Amino acid sequence: MNIGKSFSFVFDDKNWLSKLGLGALITLIPILNFSWTGYMVGIIRNVMNGSPEPLPTWDDLGKKFMDGLLLTVAGLVYALPAIVVFCLPLSFMIVPAILSGNSDLDDIATAVAGMGSALFVCLLCVFIVYILALSVIYPAILVIFAREGTLASCFKFREVFSLISQNSSPFITAWAVNIGLSFAISIVVGVVQTVLNFILCLGQIAATVITFGVIVYATAVYAHLFGQFGNAAGQNASITTT
Repeated sequence: MNIGKSFSFVFDDKNWLSKLGLGALITLIPILNFSWTGYMVGIIRNVMNGSPEPLPTWDDLGKKFMDGLLLTVAGLVYALPAIVVFCLPLSFMIVPAILSGNSDLDDIATAVAGMGSALFVCLLCVFIVYILALSVIYPAILVIFAREGTLASCFKFREVFSLISQNSSPFITAWAVNIGLSFAISIVVGVVQTVLNFILCLGQIAATVITFGVIVYATAVYAHLFGQFGNAAGQNASITTT
């Protein structure tokens, strides 16, 4: 994998500023911002296909919107277990609140509240493990979706795990670089916002613009990294089948 290329490819496109600038604006518009997710998929597809200029144009906004919408729907499905994790402890908190007005039931309310607290701690651990696992497999889901473009392709679990296990080296490289990038960006954005927020109005506007610009650029780097992973996986598959 060419890690350096993932950070520099954006600037090889003479229209990078207009493409990413429009992308940053689109991310600010509710519903339409699904298109930015579709744009990320477009980068992955272009890198997988060896395009010399991976940054897509915006002339097929409808396609990008649909890709982003399908991935959002898939994301909601994947989020259901996390929602359940948080809803179950809430039921144990509501019951004590209902019973608290009756002194005869105080012991029951206390016991239920204790069970709710213990359950919350246990489910919180499950939630953290689930989110970490999802962060690992999600890039592979993106690659498969970039190939097939269907909602069903987001749930091909056997292909997801096969893709990762058979191409573990490029995948781990891309994933580790992305984790490091995310950490670095969180520090940079935090420092920039802290400094610029001291400047009233203009500073806050500048902080918002810079924040969205950094996020858009980081997303492009993320997409290029896993586009390279998808490209390497495709080459390995073709070697295996020949």
